[in-house]
Amino acid sequence: MQNHILDYLNTIVETKADKVAYSDGTESLTFGQVYRQSRGIGTALFDRGLRKRPILVFMSKSPQEIAAFFGVVAGGCFYVPVDEEMPGGRIQLIMDNVRAPLMICDRTTIGKAKEFSLKGTEPVLYDELAKREPDDEALRRIYRSALDTDPVYLVFTSGSTGIPKGVAACHRSVIDYIEQLSEVMGFDENTVFGNQTPLYVDACLKEIYPTVKFGATTYLIPRKCFSLPAMLVEYLNRWKINTICWVVSALTMVSAFGTFESVKPKYLHTIAFGSEVFPIRQFRRWREALPEADFVNLYGPTEATGMCCYYRVDREFEEGETIPVGKPFPNREILLLTGDGREAADGEEGEICVRGSSLALGYYNDPERTAAAFVQNPLNTAYPERIYRTGDIGKRNERGELLFVSRKDSQIKHMGHRIELGEIEVNAAMVPDVHMAACIYDPDRAKILLFYTGELSEAELTGRLKERLPRYMLPNRTVRLAQMPLTPNGKTDRMALRGMGAQKNKRKD
Repeated sequence: MQNHILDYLNTIVETKADKVAYSDGTESLTFGQVYRQSRGIGTALFDRGLRKRPILVFMSKSPQEIAAFFGVVAGGCFYVPVDEEMPGGRIQLIMDNVRAPLMICDRTTIGKAKEFSLKGTEPVLYDELAKREPDDEALRRIYRSALDTDPVYLVFTSGSTGIPKGVAACHRSVIDYIEQLSEVMGFDENTVFGNQTPLYVDACLKEIYPTVKFGATTYLIPRKCFSLPAMLVEYLNRWKINTICWVVSALTMVSAFGTFESVKPKYLHTIAFGSEVFPIRQFRRWREALPEADFVNLYGPTEATGMCCYYRVDREFEEGETIPVGKPFPNREILLLTGDGREAADGEEGEICVRGSSLALGYYNDPERTAAAFVQNPLNTAYPERIYRTGDIGKRNERGELLFVSRKDSQIKHMGHRIELGEIEVNAAMVPDVHMAACIYDPDRAKILLFYTGELSEAELTGRLKERLPRYMLPNRTVRLAQMPLTPNGKTDRMALRGMGAQKNKRKD
């Protein structure tokens, strides 16, 4: 029975040691190199007497950063990835939370690491650790003593209080996720992944671990490619990438600007998407460009260790419809709970809650927020059973498929009416010549602000929305942007939009 994520690497290196595992198109590591370097890092941690401790990995996105993750786990510790793209203040908050004894850096980040208030954290170069001669016996003892409930990593998500939340995931939940995801998606040794997400978010699990499970290959696509759609598609073609698991904003960026008229991804046969609602018009452009490809909508919170639901697109959708998130992966269940704690009826909205072994351990050094989100299943009063309350609202359609409706915090009260900001966004995205749309609400001024990219003027879009929305749902202000701000993960950066909105309202006042 597998109970350790290193089982994947230990097994695959026996047959595919010389095959490229991870590459960014310039630097590459084979499975043998990942194995060897990670064991050097694990030995270095052992020699320092570090066990079951958080280890910061502060490196540029690279194959070596992934090897560092495996090295930390080989040493019996758990990795905490941070990145130079992250604001310095956020990195400091993470450092203050985890109080790691060691920070693994590369030659690009080592100088920046010393600018932080380290408080007992020692910055060390990756190269110095990776070149250590592995102590096979020590690493064997560490491996044998591990439990499947031991943490593998901490990744930090945004907190409503402004303090990041560190989600801790263990071997059991990661293995459960990778096994179920791989079966649903059909990954194998011929899979060539094109990674879009940063390595400090859990979305990268979809590529990192199936790569070592099957002996596949992952290309870490340079971030600059996502600003130049044609270059991005050419990168996919150059490295014969056939599988991508991207946030919707990254896919929309390609389709919205007519990229497929000049170049198409020749090798793509599997496209997974998630994290945001895919505008139907943009989705259709992808399907028209790749009619033989499989498209899979994935849904899930970080707290449930990656994605927990999937829907393989098997029919056409009309403008205004929402692509379902479908059904849960095996070995997990979705509960839709109403405000009074009962299970929602078919067609009735409820909060999406997750149960099963995929649940994360909780929030690191934060028992209060852990207790608020990871709660006793109200439908089970016989024995202790945790569920995770996602804060997302969903419902089941007439086919029994789960639909994402909105975030609880995107529902507002405006002019006496309860409004879903997502509904405004969907209607704006349906207007021809609108590429992307995002709505925010300014509670201090009771104003709805709509930001969008596209060819239409602000007045033209407002006029079109009057034909689609009731008066009380019309944005109080419509703002055309040259480019929608995105987070490093590729999602719409709503915090940046709130800052823009505050500035515009301040000038107006």
